[in-house]
Amino acid sequence: MSEGTGAVTNAGEGEEVLQPFSVTIGATVPTGFEHTAAEEVKEKIGAEASISKDRGRIYFEITTDNLPKVHHLKSVDNLFVVVKCYDNYQFKDTKEDALLDLQEIAPVLPWSNALEVWKLNNSVKKKRSRRRGAAPKPKPSGDDSEGEKLQAETSMSEETEEQGEVCPEQDMSLQREQNSETIENKPLKFRVTCNRAGDKHSFTSNDAARDFGGAVQEFFQWKADMTKFDVEVLLNIHNNEVVIGIALTEESLHRRNITHFGPTTLRSTLAYGMLRLSKPQISDVIVDPMCGTGAIPLEGVIEWSHSFFLSGDNHDMAVSRTVNNINHIVKRRQTGGSTSPGLPIDTVQWDLCHLPMRTSSVDIITTDMPFGKRMGSKKKNWDLYPSCLREMARVCRPSTGRAVLLTQDKKCFQKALLRMSGLWRKTHTVWVNVGGLHAGVFVLLRTGAIFGSTPENKRESQKASETQVEDMMENI
Repeated sequence: MSEGTGAVTNAGEGEEVLQPFSVTIGATVPTGFEHTAAEEVKEKIGAEASISKDRGRIYFEITTDNLPKVHHLKSVDNLFVVVKCYDNYQFKDTKEDALLDLQEIAPVLPWSNALEVWKLNNSVKKKRSRRRGAAPKPKPSGDDSEGEKLQAETSMSEETEEQGEVCPEQDMSLQREQNSETIENKPLKFRVTCNRAGDKHSFTSNDAARDFGGAVQEFFQWKADMTKFDVEVLLNIHNNEVVIGIALTEESLHRRNITHFGPTTLRSTLAYGMLRLSKPQISDVIVDPMCGTGAIPLEGVIEWSHSFFLSGDNHDMAVSRTVNNINHIVKRRQTGGSTSPGLPIDTVQWDLCHLPMRTSSVDIITTDMPFGKRMGSKKKNWDLYPSCLREMARVCRPSTGRAVLLTQDKKCFQKALLRMSGLWRKTHTVWVNVGGLHAGVFVLLRTGAIFGSTPENKRESQKASETQVEDMMENI
């Protein structure tokens, strides 16, 4: 991680223009999707990203004129600019000595470039707010319980915060406009957030945040404020790796497209990562048969607008939430003056095991399956999963169709996949952390077998027909 130096040149009339300089940006990503996020950074910014020893973080170098592009990344939850990185920091054995060392490094850190990036970032946000007008934050209609939050402990408080911001779009040449709240003419409010992993430290996260924060306060003469802060200084410690940074986001970006939440709302960054694994192509028909609040199809329709997305659920409230979230995006595009505010997406209420779709009509199926905890039950999954995989195989195109399925009920899924081995072939699995639960994202390829042609498939079809007849008789 290099530390660039900003160069200032005269641009006539005594005006100073800051020349672009190199900085290292850190980003928190859904645990397990580090490589997917690194691929997106390479694709959209052209930078090589390195993966932290502490899972869930990546780092990459940019020049400051590319700062707006960083906010367009869909894989990242939170962004920060790196002040300094120590790859092999040697902590002292005693608590007092270790904390004293942290206090002593605060005044000698290269803060200037990171604070300059922080100011540029604020300028972008203010200009965007003036252009679009301040919009009230949407209130969740449910519990975003599946969202994995950034774990953070602060000095004087054990509260956990999420950081994020609306994507900026302004050119960096406009970002040097004078700001009335600069570091030079107004004392800033700040807090230090410490994230610590490893069992060989003699101090706690709160200890480190308190003592390091005290040294930062003494050096800058800033005012400590745990809630209404201007600057959030990050102290990330993972065993002997220490990274000091300044946050560029205020709340997690994973809520970006959702206004109506459900009990198991999937975070947008995780939904985007799943879609990237499915590799959508132009004109693909992509289905989320258990859409919940529509996080997956909404991410898809915004990023891959040349594909068609169909979302559905058997629960009327889930369908209603998805429709409301779609309408919110459409309205936002209309307000923003989009020439094509419509979206290639539709929503249907249906029974997943009996989809109202033609056989071999779908290219990709991507969905968050019930874990059997907050939704459904482990017992029901033993019947539900095989039926789901069978119906998904029916509507998916042989040989080219694919599915990316998320579940924490790994044992049940593996058993169901074994039963459907004639129709689906697993290519690989990505292990992820979803709200503290260890889950798997299973990437499947539809085999070339025609649905119902193999003896195994015929037995499955006959069993399904017998079950339907029994249900009809019970209803009579």
